[in-house]
Amino acid sequence: MPPVFAHGRLRLYLLKLLDEAPRHGYEVIRLLEERFQGLYAPSAGTVYPRLAKLEAEGLVTYATEGGRKVYSITDAGRAELADRGGELADLELEIRDSVSELAAEIRDDVRGAAGALRREMRAAASASAAPVEDASWAAAKEELRKAKQEWKEQARRAKDESRRAREEAQQARRQAKEAQERAREEVMRIAVQFQEQFAKSGGVLGNLAGSWLGGTGKDATTTTDAASAAASTAAGPRWAEDLASTGDPARDLDRLLDRFRDDVRDAARDHGVTPAKLAEARAHLAAAADRLAETLRPKR
Repeated sequence: MPPVFAHGRLRLYLLKLLDEAPRHGYEVIRLLEERFQGLYAPSAGTVYPRLAKLEAEGLVTYATEGGRKVYSITDAGRAELADRGGELADLELEIRDSVSELAAEIRDDVRGAAGALRREMRAAASASAAPVEDASWAAAKEELRKAKQEWKEQARRAKDESRRAREEAQQARRQAKEAQERAREEVMRIAVQFQEQFAKSGGVLGNLAGSWLGGTGKDATTTTDAASAAASTAAGPRWAEDLASTGDPARDLDRLLDRFRDDVRDAARDHGVTPAKLAEARAHLAAAADRLAETLRPKR
């Protein structure tokens, strides 16, 4: 049969488990075994290297508790999980199929064992001249009964697991759709705090805020630039002043852009965005991109 997890899917499922709650590696292994109803359990050599790689990529972090590493998902890990919501729903279906295939293999094994046992019993019966069953014959019949009972139990568990997997897949699809809706709403909230954030900012970003708040015309830009500079001087520390210079202007600019993105996301999360404000935010971002390009372009 194909692997239980396709390429890259175990990584995604580990992020899902850590998004539910912080866990140590052994707990992750046991939880995966439970999800597969005991039909499959990954080895430590499969799980721990992947957790280490996720930690190296900044998607998870860990804290040491009682001598063991307890892994937790990071914001970057949650972002990847949200971006791959559709894949997660498909993964639930794949897990259901994997459970069904494993159960089918077990049923085949049980059938094979039962068939071999019946053949041995018939051979023993043919070879025995005694009309009365002896202790070995009775034991063989008992083993056959147990094998049949075990097969029935495995079949019942596989059927129940298949049903639960279908229900979980449907729920995962609904959750993925809801997550996409929430993400869309969150993006639409981005513009609400632009005015608040940029009114407090200084330097290039403060001037950009001035152009956004005051309009795109030359006179409005000049007026808001002056207002922004005055507000920056009066307010004291400039926006992102806590980011110490690295001595590399290009790297410092990247850090400022990262801070800009984080502030906008925080504003969107706290205040929300309407469709009209999203359209306005798009216009502001276009103006900001043009102005930054003009600022960074060599002067003639």
